[in-house]
Amino acid sequence: MAEALDDLDALLHDAQRAARALATVPAPRRHAAIEAIAAGIEGAADAILAANAEDLERGRANGLATGLLDRLLLDPARIAGLAAAARDLAALPDPVGEVLRERTLPNGLELTEVRVPFGVIGVIYEARPNVTVDLACIALGSGNAVVLRGGSAAERTNAVLVAAMQDAIEGAGLPRLAVQTIDRFGRDGAGRLMRARGLVDLLVPRGSAALIERVVTESTVPVIETGAGVVHAFVDRAASLPMALEIVLNAKTQRTSVCNSLETLLVHRDIADEAVPALAGALAEAGVAIHADAALPGGVAAAPLGKDGWSTEHLSMDIAIGVVDDLDAAIEHVNRFGTHHTDTIITDDEGAAERFLAEVDSAVVMHNASTRFTDGGEFGFGAEVGISTQKAHARGPMGLPELTSSKWIVRGTGQVRS
Repeated sequence: MAEALDDLDALLHDAQRAARALATVPAPRRHAAIEAIAAGIEGAADAILAANAEDLERGRANGLATGLLDRLLLDPARIAGLAAAARDLAALPDPVGEVLRERTLPNGLELTEVRVPFGVIGVIYEARPNVTVDLACIALGSGNAVVLRGGSAAERTNAVLVAAMQDAIEGAGLPRLAVQTIDRFGRDGAGRLMRARGLVDLLVPRGSAALIERVVTESTVPVIETGAGVVHAFVDRAASLPMALEIVLNAKTQRTSVCNSLETLLVHRDIADEAVPALAGALAEAGVAIHADAALPGGVAAAPLGKDGWSTEHLSMDIAIGVVDDLDAAIEHVNRFGTHHTDTIITDDEGAAERFLAEVDSAVVMHNASTRFTDGGEFGFGAEVGISTQKAHARGPMGLPELTSSKWIVRGTGQVRS
């Protein structure tokens, strides 16, 4: 394995050289490379689908969870969506070189703060081949090279995707090794990536809470933490019940395997006798299993909460329902048990909404909207690196600007400090 890790170090040095070259490539050439990636993915669709079928078959044989199998799946519609997202991203404004601040000092020095690429971005994730494409395109769009560790579950799919993207990038005249995968190095490769300080400038984990915890704990490379999604909806006493039904059903059932899907439903006690049976009935009719830690109004049947209680991220057709005394109790519950990802309040009381928006400590807080909108594409970013739940550098959906740092440019005429 030592020899293999030597090969990985050589790969990281290649990525570093590619990043230095990309840093000065004009935006039109980088955008053309992203357009080429979109066309390359469409052209390789048959090979991608065949590789994905192999990964899915192996995943089922290995007992991969239903939610992970859904994340792993690529079909013609999802491949078309990847290409469309790439083209959308290529049309976005270029963040590199954007002037953030500028001023002239009394001594005549001219100061300008501008956006610059980070350099080499490492990403560790699980069973998400769409992330492979999204990250490659966002990295190119922000002038960075990217090193991807997509896990064994999607290894065949990722290999075909990366090969197609490398061909496209090279055909557009940019460094082929600006996008690389290290899946073949296994867990040891992931460990080396976490310790590649000086070769990797930023590391982003995406996946389970256990994966994120490992990366945050073990990495010597700076990390942007993308957290699990224990996502809440609070139905306030001033809520429109028809609106609440529509939002809750969409947030829970539109796609269950993603981090912005609803996991916990809280209902104000003043309307619980009517609202809980209506909401639980609609959810059950849609195939959602109800969980609770106490008897629910109206005799609604519920299974006990799992071992993690209110902190459970189901990523499945399961939801926890609880009744809270008031807005204060709802805010306290969300801040205590949530993961600071996305939470929504459903109410016609503007005062209650503004308090919830101000006091819930999450990356995205919503009023009368489905949590499924927390997404780079929906926010107009084309795609996303992930949903950052931390407070440093970036928070919420991360697009092109979030993969840049900044530097100060100082222009003088011979000034010296006295």
